[in-house]
Amino acid sequence: MNIHHLELFYYVAKFGGINEAVRNIPYGIQQPAVSSQIIQLEETLGLSLFQRRPFALTAAGEELFNFIQPFFDNLGATADRLRGGVSQHIRIGASEIVLRDYLPEVLEEVRKKFTKLKLTLREGYQPQLESWLQKGELDLALTVLDQKPPTGSHSVVLFEMPLVLLVSKRNKTKSADELFSRDKIEESLISLPPHETITKVFQQHLARRGIDWFPGIEVSSINLVEQYAARGYGIGLSLEIPRRRPTADIRVLPLTDFPSVRFGVLWQGKLSPIHSTFLETIQQIARKLAEARTAASTGGAPTGVAPVAAQK
Repeated sequence: MNIHHLELFYYVAKFGGINEAVRNIPYGIQQPAVSSQIIQLEETLGLSLFQRRPFALTAAGEELFNFIQPFFDNLGATADRLRGGVSQHIRIGASEIVLRDYLPEVLEEVRKKFTKLKLTLREGYQPQLESWLQKGELDLALTVLDQKPPTGSHSVVLFEMPLVLLVSKRNKTKSADELFSRDKIEESLISLPPHETITKVFQQHLARRGIDWFPGIEVSSINLVEQYAARGYGIGLSLEIPRRRPTADIRVLPLTDFPSVRFGVLWQGKLSPIHSTFLETIQQIARKLAEARTAASTGGAPTGVAPVAAQK
């Protein structure tokens, strides 16, 4: 059997399909090439290793995967030991805002200790990030947190972010109380999907107040919430994000009596030295943001960060 074919089969079996394998193989290879070489492996063996749709290993595929998995699982760690060092590769998932505006500062500090830092960065939101983490596709996820971390996960809360509404300055609404005092809210609510913690917290609190206002426009990111609110498509549900201000044509309506949303880090298993360094660094930066908030609040400028303890 071709060892490279076995390696490709390992990724297919581990991640549950050829498309998922291509996203996680640590070198460039296209889906047709993987498919072709897996077919060659099956022809060599004279049997099928997995069912394509829905994905499921055959009995032979299970037996082969169980045989090769320990070897490929431990290959990276063995290479690190032979080099006389520890792994300097870290796989991080976060939203586009976090990857663009906050993560570079953290990684600059980590790179001072791990000079050969290798990165894999994936953009996503809470449900995606939690799924990728549980599948072993990420080491750390920076995301909004539910009250309890997903099964088998650990979490550290970095700070809390108040909920806010975003309205175009062409809209005459000046406060959330004014909006909620109406018999019926005519404007469309622009929000993330209902399974996102931000939306769930908002809707739960609306229900306690006896208010029905459900999304009229569902989008996939906070950036899109702001863009559509600014263009007057409705009123956006967002967060008061540290060091980030909405565009000039947006009015922010604080939701002062609504619960804040917690933001933090998720991971599974034991932290490696580089993961521990990353976690310590991002906690230090979160504390600086909290100090900046305290200083800004003296002058009445909101920033919305408050550090909270770790959870397991």
